[in-house]
Amino acid sequence: MTLSTIWHRLRLKAAWPILLPALALVLLFPYLPALRSPNELCRLRQTQALVESGRFEITDALRTHGWVGDLSCVAIRRDEHGDVAERRACPSVRGDARFGERHYYPSKAPLLSVAAVPIYAALRAMRDPVPETLLVFFARLFCTILPSVLILIPLRRFLRERLRAATSPTSPSPSPSPSPSLSTASISPTTAQQAPSDRLADALTAAFALGTLAFSYAALFMSHALTGVLGLATFLALCRATRSDAPDRWHLCAGLFAGLTVASEYTGALALVPLALYALATAPKGPWPKLRTCLFGILGVLPSALLLALYHWKAFGHPLTTGYLFLNDAAYQGWHVGGFLGVRLPDARAFALSFFSPLRGLFTLSPFLLLALPGLALGLATKARRAALGPELWLSLALLLAYAYFTSSFTYDSWGWTTGPRHLTPLVPFLLLPIGVTLWTWRERPWLTGICVGLVALSMLSTGVMTLLNYIPDSLTNALHQVAWPLLFEGYLPHSPLSLLGVPNPWAALPGLLAICLALGLTAWSLLPSAPKARARSLNVALVVLLALTIVQATIRPSQPRAFERDEKTLRFLKERYAPRPFAASVIE
Repeated sequence: MTLSTIWHRLRLKAAWPILLPALALVLLFPYLPALRSPNELCRLRQTQALVESGRFEITDALRTHGWVGDLSCVAIRRDEHGDVAERRACPSVRGDARFGERHYYPSKAPLLSVAAVPIYAALRAMRDPVPETLLVFFARLFCTILPSVLILIPLRRFLRERLRAATSPTSPSPSPSPSPSLSTASISPTTAQQAPSDRLADALTAAFALGTLAFSYAALFMSHALTGVLGLATFLALCRATRSDAPDRWHLCAGLFAGLTVASEYTGALALVPLALYALATAPKGPWPKLRTCLFGILGVLPSALLLALYHWKAFGHPLTTGYLFLNDAAYQGWHVGGFLGVRLPDARAFALSFFSPLRGLFTLSPFLLLALPGLALGLATKARRAALGPELWLSLALLLAYAYFTSSFTYDSWGWTTGPRHLTPLVPFLLLPIGVTLWTWRERPWLTGICVGLVALSMLSTGVMTLLNYIPDSLTNALHQVAWPLLFEGYLPHSPLSLLGVPNPWAALPGLLAICLALGLTAWSLLPSAPKARARSLNVALVVLLALTIVQATIRPSQPRAFERDEKTLRFLKERYAPRPFAASVIE
């Protein structure tokens, strides 16, 4: 049996937008043990506490497994009867003997900690104590990587359906035919020659999976990727409800996903109001169907809302009080004071840096996301497309405005050592449909298509290289060209399952890097025109755009000698702490 026969029998040709991102996520393991990632480890301390003592409090787990950051500390004063009289943040009562009782929790929402419980329990049954690196790897694999890969299947199907509607203006809505199974409809092509809109949907799926924050945070045990998956699942369930004979169950599922979104990350609530309005707008006409939509949605939200409120009540004394009110680090408390969880009035600096900063701007890291802006205008300006895609495009616009307000109103300096503006991760999948409208509208113009392909390729390159490190110091000026590329070229490649098994780099990381490169090539090829002359012209333009923007990015350097020296020290520090070493295997500790 030849490789070509295996390729076609396994339908790998049709599955590449899902398979290649899955391989890249599984085969690369960016982790710096010496940096003690607080966002990840504080959640895992709660996982360990739940397994070992059945409690959400992590005070004993911190003593057993080691101290971490991103903690909430509740200082308790009791009355003469031994009942709790007052709860205060520990830093605010230092030296006050009345508050001698201390209870520690992660400052984060608890869903991800709970999700990792069966993983830690299984590892502990096989090996006790469980090495921390091993726990982080498997927690990422099952809690962030697996959901991020699985959501690509219905996402691609959604993009195919809606782009077919957009490319057939006489058909204002997708066919209400029954939805086929995931294994046949979303993976295998329906015809020998793939439709252009399907090729576009495949390219968008791969670009989203490997060219945006979705890739960076799927590779970390943080809540942002999971929150994005749950928010997208809420939306996709609502879409299914519009085409189902039993919409109530899909509204119930949407409510369930919406509740889990907030339990994963408190800022996930940003998307719920626009999604609720979308649900009402797409529900059947009439007061009773819309009331049923609300009732089943609320019924789905209730379990997560009640459990989350119970957790807050037991840990922090009130159903609506989160751990951010009890931050253990006094320096961080000011970021969450005022407004709602620290969200205040917009600030121009925070807006500009969140979207355009050379260090971690959303559009700097993934410039192809800018194509959503003309896509929204093009889609809403045409009556036929507005009829076919109007609710989805209005939803995309509402979410873009909501997240832009949030990132402009929150303290920019609080992002920490992260890739890009991490709290904008759930916004990204909602930009794909307007991007698809842009790409389809400009498909007959080779030079515009070339610009788009260049932006997509640059996004996948930039995000891929940054994700190899994935802990970006916030003191840098231009992390991509000052740190990420130098580390890659000098052989400081990330962990991988192969390196953990003793295979040295670069061979251990090579399969994951090849998966990214192959996905980039197939994505670009899928976006190029079919006609040979137009394809060659677009390819030339894409290469020029890619080269020009790379040069522009590389020229952004610190202007002051002190800042340049600081960035050089940061690079040396990362080389000292980065593992595995060049041409060496990893050690599980």
